[in-house]
Amino acid sequence: MAEQEIGPGGEFLAELRAVLRVDQVSVDGGDLQTFAIDQGPVTDFQLPLAVVWAESVEQVQSVVRAAASHKVSLVTRGAGTGVSGGAHATAGCVVLNLTRMNHILEINPADEIARVEPGVINGDLNTAIAAHGLMFAPDPASYKISTIGGNIATNAGGLRCAKYGVTRDAVLSLDVVMADGSLITTGHRTFKGVAGYDLTSLFVGSEGTLGIVVGATVRLKYLPTIVRTLAVFFPSVQQAAAGVLALGAARVQPCILELMDGQALEELDFRNGSNLSQRGTALLLIQFDGLAAEAEEAVAAVELEKLGGTVSREDPEEARRLVDLRRNNRGLDVDAENRVGEDVAVPRSQLVHYITALGEMAVRHGVDLQVIAHAGDGNLHPTFSVPTFEPAGIAALNAALDESVAKALELGGTITGEHGIGQYKLRWLPLEQAEDVLELQRRIKELFDPQGILNPGKAIPARP
Repeated sequence: MAEQEIGPGGEFLAELRAVLRVDQVSVDGGDLQTFAIDQGPVTDFQLPLAVVWAESVEQVQSVVRAAASHKVSLVTRGAGTGVSGGAHATAGCVVLNLTRMNHILEINPADEIARVEPGVINGDLNTAIAAHGLMFAPDPASYKISTIGGNIATNAGGLRCAKYGVTRDAVLSLDVVMADGSLITTGHRTFKGVAGYDLTSLFVGSEGTLGIVVGATVRLKYLPTIVRTLAVFFPSVQQAAAGVLALGAARVQPCILELMDGQALEELDFRNGSNLSQRGTALLLIQFDGLAAEAEEAVAAVELEKLGGTVSREDPEEARRLVDLRRNNRGLDVDAENRVGEDVAVPRSQLVHYITALGEMAVRHGVDLQVIAHAGDGNLHPTFSVPTFEPAGIAALNAALDESVAKALELGGTITGEHGIGQYKLRWLPLEQAEDVLELQRRIKELFDPQGILNPGKAIPARP
């Protein structure tokens, strides 16, 4: 018997080995290290007791029942692309990996839905349904590797949020294994339905703390046949941010409306050999789709030129390149102690004010800053960094992060637009939500998970 099985959790692991194959349970040191964290900043590194790969709903139920019996906590994960520490291992836990549950169970073009297991890759689902002229709209930057289950756990967003909304808007029904191992189904296959409380929406974004999603029925959208893309470069990031409001005032609806400041453009150039920073100090990358795309593009070009923008209409190949560059620049580096990418959102009317304030606080604290944003819905990803791990620099970085969060809240915003609370953002949640609201959520957690075994220490702070 491996050393890890002699101590706490040994009986639990023995029980798992009785119902799973050898290759589904690992206590190998390399596996424990690999699956101990996701891509978020690590505030409390812990090795799990084991990593378990479930391949069916029944196996997930067996794992959960064993965990409940032995009071072993479970951290469920997919591809581990989260950036808030929602899949970090906690003390004494077992990591339940669902990436092998990767089957598309149904594609129904007439009803415009698909049923999937949680380990299905976002991009793979879109490839499969493209032949039917359909798409799964949520498209996080990690869509090529992130799983639908992970998208659901964090209520992931992406570039197309400006028009199509976030993951919650695309989920109709869920199959969920509860903390006692029972299986429930929430929601419906229809686009409309208001029977009972909306448990589906409650599970979406709950970060695996209320139940384990083992299946989903998702709503599909029409794959557009007409797409028009504008790259609009501005002399300043404030002018670019003002362009977002100008488009709203003109009543055009981009499917993609992304902002990148000069520092973000320079880093993209450095890493990809592009020349974006030579074309302007800030970029609005705008895409329209659907039958009105050409008309909306024409209106947008006129309005943005009025603000000093240099408008370039991009051909499909260049448009794909620019969109891919934008998707990748949030994930250039995994967040670390000396580099943290934020995920705040503010009302769109406050974009210019907030971006200006970010620049001022970066100078005041002596930290580097680059700003990218899903500008269409006010969701910003400012990345603060310092060059070393020296204590003074880390203290300055944390001070800038604290101030950036406080400023977003002051302007009517939120501490997370799409990445979730996880482990890393617990310290800021009480700034946004009153104690009575937090306590109500703790009581919901206790109702769904009385023993507290599902992803403990995430999403909701413990009682003070």
